[in-house]
Amino acid sequence: MDKRLIIGGIFLAIAIAALVGFKQYKMYLLPNVPADLKEDIVNIPTGSDFEEVMAILVSQGILRDSAGISALGFRVVAKRMNYIKNPMRAGRFRVKPGWSNVSLIRHLRSGQQETVKVVLNSERLPEDVATVVSSFLEPDAQEFLAAFENTELLQKMGYKPETLIALFIPNTYDFFWNTTPEVFLERMQKENSRFWSQDNRLEKAKKLGLSPAEVYTLASIIGKETNQNSEKPRMAGVYLNRLKQGILLQADPTAVFATRDFTTRRVLNYHTNFDSPYNTYKYLGLPPGPISMASISSIDAVLNAENHDYIFFCALGDGSGLHAFAETLSGHNRNARIYKENLRKRGLR
Repeated sequence: MDKRLIIGGIFLAIAIAALVGFKQYKMYLLPNVPADLKEDIVNIPTGSDFEEVMAILVSQGILRDSAGISALGFRVVAKRMNYIKNPMRAGRFRVKPGWSNVSLIRHLRSGQQETVKVVLNSERLPEDVATVVSSFLEPDAQEFLAAFENTELLQKMGYKPETLIALFIPNTYDFFWNTTPEVFLERMQKENSRFWSQDNRLEKAKKLGLSPAEVYTLASIIGKETNQNSEKPRMAGVYLNRLKQGILLQADPTAVFATRDFTTRRVLNYHTNFDSPYNTYKYLGLPPGPISMASISSIDAVLNAENHDYIFFCALGDGSGLHAFAETLSGHNRNARIYKENLRKRGLR
């Protein structure tokens, strides 16, 4: 055989090997995720298969096309790295521009998720909490609400549907996006226990003769009565005095809650006469559960209530948001007249 042919064949083989090697290198290790990637967070739903993950990556521009070199290279590498087993790992992942197929697959397979900040603030009903939480996490509102209404599950946690809102302490919490409703409730119970174990809160509740849920319920009323933190402890003292003396709480927010007339701007006879255990104009003691999520300031106001003899309070009506307090009905009636006069001066009556 001609020596030149042999040498030429060797060089050709080397060239082919180099070309194949470069293609392999390009497919595995060269950047495939665009450097100008705009949306770097990808959510992989629970139960997704490989094709669904591919479609998500393409739709978000992480892979440039569904049938071109970018996606084809990813598919080949995924198969060789055994990243095609179903279902795929679910979660919320941050993807870095310029990643190779190997880097992208390793990250998606690792389960190293980005957390989601879930904000709980002033939700009123369990369905409101379900709606808010589902806007941050994967399960929909109906899935969360089903867990919130699962009496067997709640009973194990020491709650009833009426008291469930007392489980939630307003705050911002980090969760994995694919957190289930059951795991969400478990986390909330841990946060609740941590909250009540701090600052002698359990001991203070015990001294008041109230359970944490009852403290929370009263705090939810105070939070609807005033947004002035400075007077919350005094207002808490009023309600505690009424409870001790067996006087109806006559809290307007409970009458509103009983009717579910949350858009009303004034409490009318319709509200105060409405027959419901939540209406403290008609039923003695605390309502069956919170009428809203209670702020930490309101909870602590109950636990650190002022010691006084007031059993009445009335809004000043001067636009300050503050209230006047009284020990007697005559004093309360005088404050009520001042309230009406202040409204008249402001052109509100």
